[in-house]
Amino acid sequence: MSAENKKTGKKVRTLLISCGEAFSLILFGQMLGMFIMGFISGILNIFISDIDKSDIWKTTVDYGMFIGIWIVTLFILKVSKKERPILQVVGTKPDGNNILKFLFGILIGFVLNGVCILVAWLHSDIAIHFENFRPLSFVFIFAMVLIQSSAEELVCRGFLYQILIKNFKNPAVAIVGNSLLFASGHLGNNGITVLSFIDICLSGLLFSLMVYYMDSLWCAFAGHTAWNFTQAIIFGLPNSGNPAVYSVFKIDLDSSRNSFAYNVVFGIEGTIFSVIVLALACVALYLWGRKYGKKPFYVWEENNELVTGINKN
Repeated sequence: MSAENKKTGKKVRTLLISCGEAFSLILFGQMLGMFIMGFISGILNIFISDIDKSDIWKTTVDYGMFIGIWIVTLFILKVSKKERPILQVVGTKPDGNNILKFLFGILIGFVLNGVCILVAWLHSDIAIHFENFRPLSFVFIFAMVLIQSSAEELVCRGFLYQILIKNFKNPAVAIVGNSLLFASGHLGNNGITVLSFIDICLSGLLFSLMVYYMDSLWCAFAGHTAWNFTQAIIFGLPNSGNPAVYSVFKIDLDSSRNSFAYNVVFGIEGTIFSVIVLALACVALYLWGRKYGKKPFYVWEENNELVTGINKN
């Protein structure tokens, strides 16, 4: 075997091992999260009868169990000397991890998802009606969706992204690689199709570009949260094929239909229109980043010189 083939084989093994580690964090994290939420449910049942029938609590469990991913990932990063530097991207050390970038992420997620929903509604693919609005529940569920969305971002755009940067020293591999793993994690979702896989991959690409060009994992946290919260909790649509029990608006399932803008099973994410919207958002962020993006924060000492595609501001 030639030296070049050995080098290629090593890179492939590294990629597979890194993806396997990321999947393990998600798997064991969700198992822990299910145990935690089950334990809390058992305790609450002692004091609050029929809490398991509450739409708020059911939604809390669905999203809150992702706290396990946070616990497992932070624990592994803390005890692993080799991977501990990744913890830096969670805090305020990167310049982009600030409240303004977080709020910008919220805006981007809401606008992109809102445009997709608006087109589906204008095209008469969906009919929605107001159900109820409970301010405290609304804010509380937002926190739960933030836990769920940021947990996925922590593993994909935090852990895996940085591992790929370290091993391949190529931002493109890290950006595309973690996006593919992110999409692969949805292959078991109800109603998944080739189109919806592409859609989710593009959303992962968008969040990756936020990390790379805006130096902000927090922006990715917020963008992912706003996207999920808008479609599932505000408008009551399926979130990647999974509907939420609690929502402000409810969809009339009998009148919904498949089209270029809506998929009855998977929601707006299984459509060509959403793919176009996300692709345009990725292109816009890429063009902006090439001109105005700042040098991203790298946790690996040997990668400090890696500024491919970034202006040294």
